[in-house]
Amino acid sequence: MAEMEMQWAVKAMHHAETYMKLLKAAGPGKFKLCPIEDELHSDFRRHFPDLDVARLDESEFKTEAAKAKWREFMTKYEGRIADYNFGTLVRIDPAGDYTEANSMFVVRTQFLCVEIARNREGLNDAITAK
Repeated sequence: MAEMEMQWAVKAMHHAETYMKLLKAAGPGKFKLCPIEDELHSDFRRHFPDLDVARLDESEFKTEAAKAKWREFMTKYEGRIADYNFGTLVRIDPAGDYTEANSMFVVRTQFLCVEIARNREGLNDAITAK
């Protein structure tokens, strides 16, 4: 079990590093994170209009009520988003890099919703200025 968790951690960190390199090299909003980005963003903002992607609050993802709401939201994307429920990391504050203090475990669909919103709302612009 420990080896499996280590493999997940290595894969999640690789994904995070790859995303940051792409974000810094190409710039936010200059690439698509998934083929259904427009639909996903509209649906996300319709279901989570008050979720502040400028500073993530774990309670918006981790409480039982939040988990249930996300689960209901995400099921429609099974088969439409690759690895839609695969674990990954997201930055809590988009102005910072991935660090232990600035990272949170989420599933891929949540990552996509947050990062697409950040790109479209100009919140990832600060990372490219570094």
